[in-house]
Amino acid sequence: MHEIDAVTVAKREEFYGRLKPHNMAPLWEVMKGMLPPEPKSKAEAHRWRYDDIRPLILESGNLLTAEEAERRVLILENPAFPGQSRATSTLYAGIQIIMPGEVAPAHRHTPSALRFMLEGSGAYTSVGGERTRMAFGDFVITPVWAWHDHGNDGSDPAAWLDGLDVPMIAFFEAVFREDYNDAEQEILRPEGDSFFRFGSGMLPIGGTSPYGQTTPIFNYPYERSREALYRSSRGEEIDAHIGTTLRYANPLDGGWTMPTMSAWLSHFPKGMETAKIRSTDHIVMCIAEGTGSITIGAKTFDFGPKDVIVVPGWSWRSFRANEDVVVFCFSDRVAQEKLGYFREDRAKV
Repeated sequence: MHEIDAVTVAKREEFYGRLKPHNMAPLWEVMKGMLPPEPKSKAEAHRWRYDDIRPLILESGNLLTAEEAERRVLILENPAFPGQSRATSTLYAGIQIIMPGEVAPAHRHTPSALRFMLEGSGAYTSVGGERTRMAFGDFVITPVWAWHDHGNDGSDPAAWLDGLDVPMIAFFEAVFREDYNDAEQEILRPEGDSFFRFGSGMLPIGGTSPYGQTTPIFNYPYERSREALYRSSRGEEIDAHIGTTLRYANPLDGGWTMPTMSAWLSHFPKGMETAKIRSTDHIVMCIAEGTGSITIGAKTFDFGPKDVIVVPGWSWRSFRANEDVVVFCFSDRVAQEKLGYFREDRAKV
């Protein structure tokens, strides 16, 4: 590029100054920043150890009741977004606890929510008039604007990972909520109704989801998902980048289970070291089983069961499994796919 003389520079600066009172600005001065050659997430790669989280979440159970808190949750804040309730640029994550005998009051909201059960055997959640028990590893969904409450009629505390699309919905300034007129909603259908109706390999003729674009199944039991994952790992060659990965699916159309958040399970057999992969979606991972390490960009984190890890978009990642590892993941991939800009890049093996 040719050099610009001082007179021209001064004229341009004077012109830019006259634009400001009109709330205008020159695109050519900022276009390269707006349209970089590669995306760069503002989020940081990070790991939360469950061994560190657990005593704190248990302590919170003695500080206030579930009724007082409405949702007794410790938010997992990305170091890049202090005070913003974000695990990544687009996703919220937190650890929720329900003590024995408690009920977290019913409400509904525009953000979609998911749960990945971590511990406790007496927990349940009710969605849209149906109750389901939550066991370790279950993937449970709360659709947009569906009434939901949680409870625990067991003898031990129950805890799970919450994931919500709040930052995405907040971008559209469309976050709102409503409280139910009682602590628990009325139960209208028998437990397991949605799973038997839609999750047994058969579907109602002309069946539709009562939750719009969200799957009509709101509990995907870990026992069944894990068995499918392990059996799949024996049936074909393991992918060098993602191990054996199965995504949770909407039985009505085969697509992702939720309109804004994708979810899947991955298995890495003992001793596997994956090749590097990166993608534009922002990922929250929870280690269901096993120990190992993950390298994200220049950072390497050791992990154990129930640890939570965030992978910023377009960051190279790879796993090393010290023993058989199962990982639950959720991301904003489905939203990116619908908007047409999701990309994935795999290093050569």
